[in-house]
Amino acid sequence: MQLGLSDTQQMFLDTTTKFLDGHSGPGRARELMADPEGFDRSDWDQGGQLGWYAMLVPEKYGGGSISESGLGDAALVAEAMGAHVHTGPFLATNVTAFALAEYGRDDQKERFLPSLAAGSSIGTWAYAETDSDWSAGSVALRATPTDVGYVLDGTKSYVQDAATADLFLVTARSPGGLVEVIVPAGAPGLCVQPLESLDLARRLAEVSFTGTPVGRADVVCEGADAKAAVERQLQVALVLQCAETNGATGAGLDMTVGYAKERVAFGRPIGSYQALKHRLADHRMWLEGSWATTAYAAGSIWDRRPDAAAAARVAKAHVGRWSTHILHDCIQIHGGIGMTWEYDLHLYFRRAIANEVLYGAPDDHMRHLVDIAEEAAR
Repeated sequence: MQLGLSDTQQMFLDTTTKFLDGHSGPGRARELMADPEGFDRSDWDQGGQLGWYAMLVPEKYGGGSISESGLGDAALVAEAMGAHVHTGPFLATNVTAFALAEYGRDDQKERFLPSLAAGSSIGTWAYAETDSDWSAGSVALRATPTDVGYVLDGTKSYVQDAATADLFLVTARSPGGLVEVIVPAGAPGLCVQPLESLDLARRLAEVSFTGTPVGRADVVCEGADAKAAVERQLQVALVLQCAETNGATGAGLDMTVGYAKERVAFGRPIGSYQALKHRLADHRMWLEGSWATTAYAAGSIWDRRPDAAAAARVAKAHVGRWSTHILHDCIQIHGGIGMTWEYDLHLYFRRAIANEVLYGAPDDHMRHLVDIAEEAAR
């Protein structure tokens, strides 16, 4: 994902890839499709030992990254997971941990971050709502103030790994503006309803809140702080998702190049024909652009540069659009076998299509880029 990895980063990536080679991949994803949780708990625990969920968490709370860019390091893991169609709440837990690390109070950090970083608890972000875009302005779940905190009423949709989450980071709207709160699994009035997903290896759910109480101790941030937190969380989620999509796209493209070298038609490998050769070269070029925009966004967000919001959306708009284009053509190049259930290419395609719209479709982020440009011009 990044250009010029350090020796430490390369060793970390090699260790991650070696583990995923032995515990993940399309075959394992197929095995877990019927599993209600959708991932292997033992693999999740070992991921915690490898530091997969600790890179966005300060060292004092059990975290730590392997370079100066924790988000860049986490994106390396996300890309490797995409290449293996890996399952599990990696993105959801990391975004939750990041939010608490940046905006949580000291007592909240001490309470939640060590277990999130270790993988002994799972977190997820309940943000989007049914038939709404992924903008802060669309948040409608009500947070009604009480003497001791808030009461939540409303529904969140497309919540990743909600059925296995131990805590929910919920973005709601109070009379004073946005508010972010922590709600534990099993809280009164909280109901999780699984949703069907095109990506059969991913678990999404609709989460409803009916009179769900939240004490002051579980309020993470409010008002302007909550608005800033939501934007930062979305940027982090976009980078990790783009990295995962890049991994899936790269694996699917490599599979197709290999097939084009072996499949013979009219006495020659089909990859030797100019029409296909140029198409595959174009796809590699667009994938290189995806890697570059994702790497730049990761650095910009982690360093809090002024262009972080734009960089994250440029990455999502580019990766979301071109990943599905590349993998769709890969299926066409395979011909009939590419359309079969038994062939693994569709698993990568499903991951890319699902990621294209999760956390906002490319067109949504293009419109937001226009808003950013207009605001900068004022």
